[in-house]
Amino acid sequence: MSALTVGPGPGHGQHWDDLVRIWEETDAPEGCKVEIIEGIVTVSPPPSKDHNTTAALLQRRLYTVIPEDWEIYQTLGVSVPGRAGLYIPDLVVLPRAVASGPGNRVPAEEVRLVVEITSPANANHDRIGKAHGYAKAGIELFLLLDPWHTGRPTATLYGEPSDGTYRLLEAVEYGETLTLPKPFGLDLDTGVLPAG
Repeated sequence: MSALTVGPGPGHGQHWDDLVRIWEETDAPEGCKVEIIEGIVTVSPPPSKDHNTTAALLQRRLYTVIPEDWEIYQTLGVSVPGRAGLYIPDLVVLPRAVASGPGNRVPAEEVRLVVEITSPANANHDRIGKAHGYAKAGIELFLLLDPWHTGRPTATLYGEPSDGTYRLLEAVEYGETLTLPKPFGLDLDTGVLPAG
């Protein structure tokens, strides 16, 4: 099943608040992910078991290295209004205080690490649209876990965002080790991640 696009209403140039209202009011089946990607409200099917296992395995490892006052979230919205985006990353790491209180989204500039795990339905959004959105928002590190990469599953770490573009810090095929720099300082064995 591929992502379903929900039109944003009156047309091009939709005001950000109107897009967020449509996002909040979109009635999707339980488990589906509703996001705003490049000004369009999209609905993606629930992730696969392997996708969820990948998120859980990475989350377990991240908890061993993050500061005590940080948390890891799987369903938290990240506002990227400069790219007409409101993304729901597979994992987002940020200080707990930022994610406390009412609401269901945080500003992208508060995020320390964002992780996307591709699915057949969303691979291009994760590889292109969201990568540009996260870079434009200045998110320090973006980890793309891509079991659907042509050829072999790949883990790619981006960082040092500048002018809406990331620098490629490291790319490895599943089975190799990828290093998340400080403040994480984590050597991630990608061989434990499901490949598909």
